[in-house]
Amino acid sequence: MAATKRDYYEVLGVKRDSSPEDIKRAYRRLAMKYHPDRNPDQPECEQKFKECAEAYEVLSDSQKRQQYDRFGHEGLRGSGMHDFSHMRSDDIFSMFDDILGGVFGGGRRRGGRSGNRAARGYDIETQVTISMQEVLSGVEKLLEFKRRDLCPQCKGSGAEPGHDREPCAQCGGQGQVAQSGMGGLFRMVTTCPRCKGAGSVVTHPCKACHGQGMVEKERKLTLKIPAGISDGQAVRVTGEGEPGQHGGPSGDLYCYVRVKGHDFLHREGDDLVVRLPISFSQAALGATVEVPSLSGRREIEIHPGTQHGAVIEVKGQGLPNIRSGRRGSLLVQVLIEIPKKLNKEQKKLLRQFAETEDKTVLPESKGFFDKLKDYFAGESHNSN
Repeated sequence: MAATKRDYYEVLGVKRDSSPEDIKRAYRRLAMKYHPDRNPDQPECEQKFKECAEAYEVLSDSQKRQQYDRFGHEGLRGSGMHDFSHMRSDDIFSMFDDILGGVFGGGRRRGGRSGNRAARGYDIETQVTISMQEVLSGVEKLLEFKRRDLCPQCKGSGAEPGHDREPCAQCGGQGQVAQSGMGGLFRMVTTCPRCKGAGSVVTHPCKACHGQGMVEKERKLTLKIPAGISDGQAVRVTGEGEPGQHGGPSGDLYCYVRVKGHDFLHREGDDLVVRLPISFSQAALGATVEVPSLSGRREIEIHPGTQHGAVIEVKGQGLPNIRSGRRGSLLVQVLIEIPKKLNKEQKKLLRQFAETEDKTVLPESKGFFDKLKDYFAGESHNSN
């Protein structure tokens, strides 16, 4: 099962009416606090670092924030969210370089996006909902989602066709600048604030993408979901994330699967559980009854003397294991219902039956009455 996501405002520790600047400050503070470089012996900090990045991506984008405020996490389905759980911390750090860059002395050099070095594109995530029947057989689903692609007009450069990016005058094309501190005792290397580490700047921005080099596009593809998949599991589609930079490979798409509940069947691993109400007479005398399954109606035998809560296993009628393909069982839990109203004839018959009962020979009641007899005997002894 997928873990429940925390409220994004709670993650960043801000109020719902906080300004964009307040959200930016809160994210910067928490990202610095939980960055893995500062917490090498605390792996849980990396997860918190990624959780903060996910919250900031939504709350810093006015459109995504509006959708989140209205519909919560469900409102972001298909919005091309980045899958931070599968991203490297350095990539996340460089992704929000305008507020985080340089704090760790140009840490992006360890695999980020500085200069013209090839860099892998960001992963994105989306979601699809399937039925329990589709889990049984596997299914193909048409996905519709948004992702950022290279601008077709400028081919990702950000510059208007006919113009080139120019070396950044502030950093000399290095993407980083050095600052002296403490009377010249040390130098701190930081990301160039002008070119944001690219080493070059756009002087004539592309009109189609406004100099970003990327545009948002609708994307459709058919996804094959394997039989036996569980709620919350993801199917990865290689290369369907955002395009890489400077010849780097594209990221991946992670499609998280949600499985709708069934009217009668409850999933427990590869097994399916159904609660079957039967009458007192069916339990006592035995009966043949029908139960629902994903393969249609099935007949099962209720043996005479079946007790309330007993489980009848029908092997091979559960869900397939996603690895082996072997199907689990259908587990039928018997619930004996006691009638609330009886007519005169029924009452008469039950009274006649009650007169013939030998409560001491029933296995459950025999053990109970033996214990009760010993209990009363002990009380009598103590009172004397």
